[in-house]
Amino acid sequence: MSHLPPLRALEVFEAVGLCGGISQAARRLGISAGAVSQQMKLLEEAVGLSLTVKEGQRLRLNAAGQHFHEGCSQAFERLRAAYAELERSKNANNLYISALPSLLSKWLAPRVADWQTGYAQLSVYLDGTHTEPSEAQANGVDFRLSYGEGMHDDQHTIELFRDCVVPACSPRLLAGDQAPRALLEQPLITIDWRPKFDSPPSWEHWFAEAGVGEVKVSNTRIYSLSSMAIQAAIEGQGIVLAQYSMISRDIEQGLLVIPSALALPMPASYYLTWNPASVHRSQCRTFQRWLIEQGRRQQDVTDALLGGTEHP
Repeated sequence: MSHLPPLRALEVFEAVGLCGGISQAARRLGISAGAVSQQMKLLEEAVGLSLTVKEGQRLRLNAAGQHFHEGCSQAFERLRAAYAELERSKNANNLYISALPSLLSKWLAPRVADWQTGYAQLSVYLDGTHTEPSEAQANGVDFRLSYGEGMHDDQHTIELFRDCVVPACSPRLLAGDQAPRALLEQPLITIDWRPKFDSPPSWEHWFAEAGVGEVKVSNTRIYSLSSMAIQAAIEGQGIVLAQYSMISRDIEQGLLVIPSALALPMPASYYLTWNPASVHRSQCRTFQRWLIEQGRRQQDVTDALLGGTEHP
């Protein structure tokens, strides 16, 4: 049977690796620098290996320490996540929703805020992450909103909606309808999710579909998060080719306008997955029905935009 080093020593070691030094780790943990040094010594004695090296007055992890710290950090993160899930499970009125960060902030969160007004007793936890919940985490997650093809085979997963992209910019940058070619004269903002996901249609693709022909878009600012790209457009930094679901409220509030109405479909859909152990709770069943209806409405808007008609 293998033995682990003292848990407290491992906890201190993780903090030293995260903070980059003894004094910083001591402040993080609320203990003295001497206590941190003592725990580090205990750990090195337990593993029979030096994990640190001195650089002047500083102490940093050596190669062995850095490698060991990666595993320790992951283990403590899982412990913290498990404990957080345990704490949430104490409250039967909790609702835990995991979603991609930009989809959460620009589409889901405002709608959940509206929905929650009718459920004042309910605590809703919104977790924005690109990481799909693992099996170990699944019991703590009631719903997950994901993106990509090939996810609809799961019996607990349903296609929520397939979005489309349109050009959008601040009304301070452009006012009124513009010819597609006129957009080339403005700074263009690009969204690129690769390699994790297929990116939205490119500006080159959009100009080709708009009849401008083959163009080479250069001097563009590229963002990995849609929400960041949209915010840059709101601030007047350029025109973004953005998912309509994420900019519809900004358009309603006058923060963004669509200078040219051509819409292109996204390469994949957003999907809703639910924990089968959660749907016996009434608030989860209610939320599930409501969210599927929100997805249906968003799909109707997408279909109208792609069909060249005015959206509802």
